[in-house]
Amino acid sequence: MNRCARSAVEVREWSRGASIGAGWSPANVGNAHTMERFDPPANPLAALRAREAHLTTLLARAGAGDQAALADLYDGTHVLVYSLALRILHDQAAAEDVTIEVYTQVHRRAADYDPQRGTPSAWLLTLARNRAIDRLRMERNRRAREEGLDEASVVATPGADPEDFSTAMELRHIVQRALATLTPEQREVIEIAYYTGLSHSEIAAKLGQPLGTIKTRIRTGMRLLREQLRPIMAEIQP
Repeated sequence: MNRCARSAVEVREWSRGASIGAGWSPANVGNAHTMERFDPPANPLAALRAREAHLTTLLARAGAGDQAALADLYDGTHVLVYSLALRILHDQAAAEDVTIEVYTQVHRRAADYDPQRGTPSAWLLTLARNRAIDRLRMERNRRAREEGLDEASVVATPGADPEDFSTAMELRHIVQRALATLTPEQREVIEIAYYTGLSHSEIAAKLGQPLGTIKTRIRTGMRLLREQLRPIMAEIQP
């Protein structure tokens, strides 16, 4: 069995046995990491809005102790969680560990989710990024990472449902289109900050640029991104 297949089996077995200490058991996550081509939804924003409304319902039920809802939440969102963890960590095994940690945390904190503060996907991605960045920072002192930010990309994860995968990819494309409106310099510093967790001063040292320049690029770039994404996110918000 190859590395990817073993990894998928390990995640599947964890999900089956998560009732030990967690009390829930998501559906099987399928075979090895594979990439398939899916047609995009006819109305992407409507599909995303419906998806987020459904996830909001699942989180509410999970917060009330509904273990089946938590399993359904895992099945419908682990594509996003795993993909972000992989983009940050550049390591499948570490990304799978982070994915497990995120849904264990969700099991404990589902009742804490507040729909007024953002969509369920945004909340899950925040949890995933925080976990992945924490792991990255611990590893940073142990080994240097030479890979470029663009080497790793979002990939299909075990058990990706065609509809869920398609809407997840549409969300990624929306963000990519917004990033494409930035200057290369703005995009570079924002991607470094998001995917590596480096501070402004560390980014300045990494790029050999004045700290004030880095802060201005991030501040201006984030303002432009908010302007681009605000109307879209307003449509997606349930």
